[in-house]
Amino acid sequence: MMSFIDAYREDLGIETVCRELAIAPSSYHKHARRLADYGRRPTRAGRDDGIKTQIKRVHETSSRLYGARKVWH
Repeated sequence: MMSFIDAYREDLGIETVCRELAIAPSSYHKHARRLADYGRRPTRAGRDDGIKTQIKRVHETSSRLYGARKVWH
């Protein structure tokens, strides 16, 4: 969604594109600020990054044989 808005923002403007997509322009601006400044990301996003690292480690250790259930355990 962000890339679509960014592609047409020069020609149509952010507000026009957001109105047609039924998205509040403030939501677009908030998301853009989060992408620009890594420190503005929600706490959950940072925690998820750590969990992804652990999941990748377990998956690689199992020679990519473990599925989601075994990795979860």
